[in-house]
Amino acid sequence: MPTSAGISATADSPQVAVFAAPDGAVTGYLSNPQPSGAPLTFLVASTDGDWLQVYLAQRPNGSTGWVKADTVTLHSLVYSLRASTEQNTLALYKNGALVKTYTAATGTGGTPTPHGSFYITELLQPTNEGYGPYAFGLSAFSDVLTSFGGGPGQIGLHGTDDAGSIGHAASHGCIRLSNADITELATLLPLGTPITIE
Repeated sequence: MPTSAGISATADSPQVAVFAAPDGAVTGYLSNPQPSGAPLTFLVASTDGDWLQVYLAQRPNGSTGWVKADTVTLHSLVYSLRASTEQNTLALYKNGALVKTYTAATGTGGTPTPHGSFYITELLQPTNEGYGPYAFGLSAFSDVLTSFGGGPGQIGLHGTDDAGSIGHAASHGCIRLSNADITELATLLPLGTPITIE
């Protein structure tokens, strides 16, 4: 029997309150859509009655919070990703079965790609050079860089203008794919798709 890759939760209103615990204190409010224009989307970690524990795209990596289930719409996910910084690969799984392995570029020794469990937060078509035709924003942040390119040091999964870097430790922490490969994934992967980096 196919196994679900997880559950995503997409915000239904212009603002979502995040709580420290079910019926606990509000720790913050998140805007929907995100600044990029992408819908505010979470990956669900667990459920407790009318509450959902969700992973948050913020520092420190792996942060979670609680949202009310009636403020989001749930979607079952079939795809997941697993990146290896040692092998410079990105594996695509569907319902737990390996579909394809892509050659990737990952962070250098000085600016490593962070390890852990994350998810896709947004899909962009970059206007600045170097990122190829598509870029997924991830819920991961660099352990070294607090800012990069005007942003907060968020890790991306994107294409590249430097095809020769693919297969090497060459980035500031992002995961690079060939432009053909990132275009293929851009048509497949919904927001909330989990990615494990190891």
